[in-house]
Amino acid sequence: MTKEYLLQNFNNIKDLPLANRVVMAPMTRSRANNEGNVPTNDLHGLYYEQRASAGLIITEGSQVSKQAVGYINTPGIYSKEQVEGWKKVTERVHKKHGKIFIQLWHVGRISHPDFHDGNLPLAPSAINAHAKVFTPNGEKNTVTPKAMTKEDIQQTIEDFKNAALNAVEANFDGVEIHSSNGYLFHQFFNKTSNNRTDAYGGSIENRARFFFEVLDAIKEVLAEKKIGVRFNPSLHGIFGMEMDEETIPTFEYIVKKLNDYNLAYIHLSEPFNDVSDISYAVEHIAEHFRPLYHGTLMINAGFDEASGDAVLEEGNADLVAFGKLYISNPDLVERFTLNKAMAEWDEDTFYVPGPKGYIDYPRITPELNNIKSNI
Repeated sequence: MTKEYLLQNFNNIKDLPLANRVVMAPMTRSRANNEGNVPTNDLHGLYYEQRASAGLIITEGSQVSKQAVGYINTPGIYSKEQVEGWKKVTERVHKKHGKIFIQLWHVGRISHPDFHDGNLPLAPSAINAHAKVFTPNGEKNTVTPKAMTKEDIQQTIEDFKNAALNAVEANFDGVEIHSSNGYLFHQFFNKTSNNRTDAYGGSIENRARFFFEVLDAIKEVLAEKKIGVRFNPSLHGIFGMEMDEETIPTFEYIVKKLNDYNLAYIHLSEPFNDVSDISYAVEHIAEHFRPLYHGTLMINAGFDEASGDAVLEEGNADLVAFGKLYISNPDLVERFTLNKAMAEWDEDTFYVPGPKGYIDYPRITPELNNIKSNI
């Protein structure tokens, strides 16, 4: 397999030419261990700068409000202090000629009252995910959330819109709406977590309504070409998500409707676990959804250099996002270019504060001195 597909430049995102088709996937790293959950220059700034040779960086999920949080030490994008912190990050990435989107995040029911002064987390319906969450007071079980009122929904729409405005102020190249992995939007999509009987429940169109209202609100303050969206159609058995006969048709409806928008991309995940015995599931997501979407399609989950190159060569995706490989290989593009071995990651340091396992993975040298940017 040649490397020409992953390493070739990509110009289909309007006004945002990418040096290559290698994307750094969004990954929670829990390093914003300060009172305001502010990204810091010494850690977040260096971490993303080290990986700026990616065609595109998508940051870790960043909560759009205090109500959106469900993980300890994750950065937000709703306060002035957080915006100032992110400005330092984007400046460092841009000085290295990198491109960076921020992922806008609301976890919904995958949270706990410990994060909300004893109040219940919000969700489409009062249905417990029966999952585990790490709170400031240790690991705990999720609780039955509060079903969102129409006022809660409108406030959350405003929270996403304001977060997009903050992203513009922080000089991000764009935003990605995290509509995946069992979090708030996904909870609206899925009938096992949404039993509403109003305009946001019941039919496929109704269950997708909240997502499209958020998207329409964001595009009031940010050009569509600067908005990406992420989905995980075959998520099953994680965070209480269970597939049924309407799960894939729901995502087909959403993806087809997104052809009416001029988005930067849609970002899809291959199944996180074995779904071969789930009759409702799709095992090969990129292959299934590629014919349905006419814009830029990004795929992730479990890819290496060979499989990433293959999915591009087959025409089933335009960009490939790499997760864990980017944790331990900040110079992933250069390693692909030079055919160098991959460094192994340390799972014990994925979600702990401090520099260890975050900014201390070595880059290959001295070969890097001879690598030139395609930009």
